[in-house]
Amino acid sequence: MNRLKTTLLLTCLTLLMVAMGSAIGGRSGMVFAFFMACAMNAFSYWFSDKIVLRMYGAQEITEMENPAFYGMVRRLAIQAGLPMPKVYIIPSESPNAFATGRNPEHAAVAATEGILRILTPEELEGVMAHELSHVKNRDILISTIAATIAGAISMLGNMLQWAAIFGGGRHNDEEGGGSAIGGLAMAIVAPIAAMLIQMAVSRSREYMADDSGAKICGNPLSLASALRKLQNASQMLPMHEARPATAHLFIVNPLTGGALLNLFSTHPPMEERIAKLEAMAYRSR
Repeated sequence: MNRLKTTLLLTCLTLLMVAMGSAIGGRSGMVFAFFMACAMNAFSYWFSDKIVLRMYGAQEITEMENPAFYGMVRRLAIQAGLPMPKVYIIPSESPNAFATGRNPEHAAVAATEGILRILTPEELEGVMAHELSHVKNRDILISTIAATIAGAISMLGNMLQWAAIFGGGRHNDEEGGGSAIGGLAMAIVAPIAAMLIQMAVSRSREYMADDSGAKICGNPLSLASALRKLQNASQMLPMHEARPATAHLFIVNPLTGGALLNLFSTHPPMEERIAKLEAMAYRSR
């Protein structure tokens, strides 16, 4: 059901972008929007992992440098039936972790120095199993596509807003364009809709990764305990270098804010995630 939901949401994002292109330039605008999306997705597919790892100063480690952590990832990868990913450590005291890479053969997992310090080995296993689940389910590629299309829609929304204000939103009937008022309305509504769709995609993938990650490590309660601890610690030690464009990659939201930010968070409510894991542990008894 979650996979079907994700497919439908990505389809909605694509159609929304095509509609934005049409509103800007009619049929020619649709073609432009389509090729722009293809180019952005191709760039994200090949280079997004390198960009995000460099953005957070992640340093690749070997088994000799950190045998306990490296060995844990290797053991979990074997249990998940995955190739061994590259392992990185992020020089940050804020406890968090993420996975990146276009497919299981070109994947990487990264953990902050802070998360290695505050979690027990069992809790850390739950976290890394969660991240490897993202790799196995190809969530990183899906999330990257969703973020790329949503970003393109926001950019097109800015273009459409200026076009509508200066009368450029009117097109002749042959081009199939709409009125300036309609274009201005879409310029406001479409980016908000894209953000909500991206949020829904990310939230559904987090629930799936919690479920499959708990199965990989064999202990749902260890992941639930880790999430509870990370939620509290990340509020006390926020990741100041975190960016909204990459917040969806982390196991807990690295951004801090009030109720409004939580409402539009790419992560599902922590209480619900913990409750699902505890219910899973209860059923397995």
